[in-house]
Amino acid sequence: MATTRGVADPEEEDAAAWLLLLTDPLCELRILAALGAADDGLGMPGVQPAGERVADALRKQPRDLPPGSDDPDELAQLLTDTGLVEGYADALNTLSDSVELRDASALAQDDIAAAELVTAASRAVVALLLVGAGDMVLCTGDERDRLVHVLSGRLGGTARGIVFKAVLLQLGLRWAPQSVLDRKRGEFTSDKASEVGDILRYQTRGGPLRDHLAQVVRESPEPPVVIGHSLGGVALVDTLAEAAVRQQPLPVRLLVTVGSQAPFLHELGALTGLPPGATLPPEFPQWLNIYDRRDLLSYLAKPVFPGDSRVSDHEVHSRQPFPISHSAYWKLNAVYDRIGEALR
Repeated sequence: MATTRGVADPEEEDAAAWLLLLTDPLCELRILAALGAADDGLGMPGVQPAGERVADALRKQPRDLPPGSDDPDELAQLLTDTGLVEGYADALNTLSDSVELRDASALAQDDIAAAELVTAASRAVVALLLVGAGDMVLCTGDERDRLVHVLSGRLGGTARGIVFKAVLLQLGLRWAPQSVLDRKRGEFTSDKASEVGDILRYQTRGGPLRDHLAQVVRESPEPPVVIGHSLGGVALVDTLAEAAVRQQPLPVRLLVTVGSQAPFLHELGALTGLPPGATLPPEFPQWLNIYDRRDLLSYLAKPVFPGDSRVSDHEVHSRQPFPISHSAYWKLNAVYDRIGEALR
């Protein structure tokens, strides 16, 4: 079944490190505390450690960022655009009250260590926000990094920590592909059980949905472009294939599937609209399949239908680990650019 998965890409390191943070948002602060404890340097008696100033700045950050104001600041706008604004106060409070921040700030004696702490604290806040939002988040890697940058600026830093690149990234590369993903597998089977259940229910009771989709297409005044995300893509492939097999093809200009499991289900012989191992029927439309290799629920279509010029895969990069990558497509200009190119 490996044919429907992509190969490794240059952004693997970044995604692995953030996967580690999403599994344990405060892990980088513990790393900083451990490094600080191992340092032989001693603070000056009676002088507040530089890290304490960072912790104070974090505690003093305003919790109310009204998303509905006429002129919101950049942080409020970013939080609103990514669906993270409601969890912002809780994320700040969680970090401010944490033992990890207390230990790391107490051991950050100089300005260099404080700069690392600013970056780690900012990433921790963003990781807490992403974890707390769950499926409601719509955040690309660029937006995530900008949030870290803006938060760092508010805490007096630049979001250019060294520890993240030198330590956290290596931990992410070593740990994320094994232990973190094993842990995520357990979370996936529980937190994502509803989505898996939707797929199974659709497989057994999807007839009315396919009939409705076929009716909507037939009633369109001109051949439409149909776009389906995740299970929606499965339903569209099934609907179009089923109609074509019955020699009652639907007039569709372009089929677009985004983060879809349709190719994988056909590999399993479990796609309703096509018999196991069958090729696409002659009247099936052009098919653009958009995927992100970091999205564990997206699959390649071209290897499943080799030699079929109607089928094309297009990779996009949200720069987010799973499961955020599964919902990040709609914030990526590359998705819309590729659809526009296909239409031209």
